[in-house]
Order: sequence, then C-alpha cells, then structure tokens
Amino acid sequence: MQIPLLDLKAQYRSIKADIDAAVARVFDSQGFILGDEVETCEQGLGEYCGCTHAVGVSSGTDALLATLMSEGIGPGDEVLTTAYSFFATGGSIARVGARPVFIDIDPQSYNINPNLVEASITPRTRGLMPVHLYGQIAEMDRLLAVATKHNLLVIEDAAQAIGAEYQDQKACAMGMYGCLSFFPSKNLGGAGDGGMVLTNDADRAANLRRLRTHGAKLSYRHESIGGNFRLDALQAAVIAAKLPYLDSWTTARQTHARSYQQLFQETTPVRDGLLKLPQCPQNPRSHVFHQYVIRTPRRDDLKSFLEQRGIRSAIYYPIPLPLQPCFAYLGCQPDDFPESRKAAQETLALPIYPELTEDQIQAIVQAVNDFFAKG
Repeated sequence: MQIPLLDLKAQYRSIKADIDAAVARVFDSQGFILGDEVETCEQGLGEYCGCTHAVGVSSGTDALLATLMSEGIGPGDEVLTTAYSFFATGGSIARVGARPVFIDIDPQSYNINPNLVEASITPRTRGLMPVHLYGQIAEMDRLLAVATKHNLLVIEDAAQAIGAEYQDQKACAMGMYGCLSFFPSKNLGGAGDGGMVLTNDADRAANLRRLRTHGAKLSYRHESIGGNFRLDALQAAVIAAKLPYLDSWTTARQTHARSYQQLFQETTPVRDGLLKLPQCPQNPRSHVFHQYVIRTPRRDDLKSFLEQRGIRSAIYYPIPLPLQPCFAYLGCQPDDFPESRKAAQETLALPIYPELTEDQIQAIVQAVNDFFAKG
C-alpha cells in the first residue's frame, strides 16, 4: 500500500469547483495585487482567529519579519524563542539584526519550556516569540505572565496551529501579534507562498499595511523602510475558498490522531516504552495536528522500514536552531539544549492529512509494529 505523507491532490479534488471558481474570478478581474480578494480573505481570517485586524503578507516568514520590523527591533536587541522549530523563527530575528536567544523545549509538547524563559531575560530582551509547534499551542498563560512582568512584546508563531485553542482563545489572539503561514502543506494552505499577521491593535495593523508596501501609505510617499510583503490576490482567493472547510479538516485530523492513539496503545512497542506517542490534550486546550509526531531512538531505521513498505514519513527538525551553522556566532553548545537535541534525533512525523483513510492508518500502525517485532 502506497501512503503519501500528504495528499494535496485528494484535497483539491474534493473542492475543485470552489478553487477553480476563485481562481477564474481573479483572472477575470485581472486584479492580482491586494484589492477585494485580499480584503475578503483578511476579514475571514480575522473573524476566524478572533482578532480585530488581519494583514495579508507574502509568507509566514515575512509575517514574522514584518512584525519585528514594525516594532523597531534590531541591533542590540534580543528576542527569546524556541530552540526547536522551522528556521524562519530564529532566522527572522537574526535578519533584523537582533540576537535570537534560544530556549530548550518541553519534551512532551515540543514547545518552548516556560520554566526556562525568565532566566534568559536580560536588559536587552525586547520580545518573546513562542511557536505553537505541530499544531499545539504553547503554555501561553505562563509565557504571557512573564512577558507582562518584563514588558516584552509577544509574537505568536502560529504557522502550524491555525484553529488550535488554549483556554477559549484561538492561536494568534493571545500575543500582540499572531503570524500564520499558508504554505501549501499547512492545515489551511494556498497555491504557493502566503502569510498573515493578526493583531487586536489598530495602530500596529496600520503600520504593517504600510510596511508591506515598502513603507508607503500613499503612492511614492515612503514614511518608513518596509518591504514587498504583499499577499497576492490569487493566494487570497484560494485561501478564502478553503477557509469554510478548515474546521471539518481539523476534525478529521483530530479523529485520525485518536485512531492512531487507540491503535498504538495496544501495541508492544508503546507498552514497552520503545515508542512514544504525542500528547492529545482535551478542552480547554486543543491540538490541530498539523503533524502527528512519534518518537523512538530507532527513528532513522524505522523511517527506512516504512519507506520500504510504501509509507512516507518525515523528520522535523534534524538540527536544532542554535546548532545550525549560521548561528555558530552565538556560541551555543549541544549540551545547552538536551531536549531539543534529543527530539531532533528521535522524532518522526506520520501521515495525518484529512483524506487519510482508516485502512491506511491501520496499515501504518501495523508497519510500525512489524518494525519493532523484527527486533
């Protein structure tokens, strides 16, 4: 049985009429830059996330970058963030000239460990950028308490967690900013790159709108130096067409995760501690399972075995951020981040896309069980 890690063709087939109509509408209008399509998309995402303002931008990476630029964060400043995430998190901090200060993770959620945050704050610390990794929100009540105490800006990197909830608030609604990515593989993906910044502050939203058009509110009058961070109309139209389906897709992901949990819990590898399963938190905290991540010290061999069975899996992220070559100037050592380093060596993402079938899930669990059974 051939099982892909993600099947975007299956998703497209299920909503083809809606997507084709949205794309055709943009081509008929020949309005490709900003305009009504982007405004409609922004309004829909703002309402969905519980934020009063949404600003469409060119990617999730640019969403992070634009928020830092908007706040004037740069050389001499420090921003605290997780040691275990996609590169854009730490990279955006470094790109504005600030110093990323990496903090180890909680081994259960893979999110930044709130117990370690306060000890890393210095007089140069300006902000805190938690990542809601794999679809589960970080412990925002504790992080926000520390941020409030030390007057820190909070930017939620919610690229993997659209729709996830924490104490009755959705991702993006708790910090000063929330950043989304619409990369095609995301739970709400576009037809290319795209992103969005959400905020409840009107002045911050207005500044972001200027920044995304080279710092200009009026044509050829540049009040600040920004960038070309615009979300294009084609991406906005596709994203808006997909948004009504997002909750049902999330429910499917959560259902698949429960199936995995139930099937795996009956297996010898889990009972013997050879295989660890992800958390499946209940209300008031939810997990939208952008990824379903298992872990085992035999990760690489397991991945190869699954590949031989026709089952695709993926490793996120094999090198913790502070150990990337480009961050060597920070002087970090592997032993500084033991949980991140261990997660990088042991975690493996299994298929979890909404169109996955129960038969496929059973085949994946059986293949994993067969791997451990062969010794």
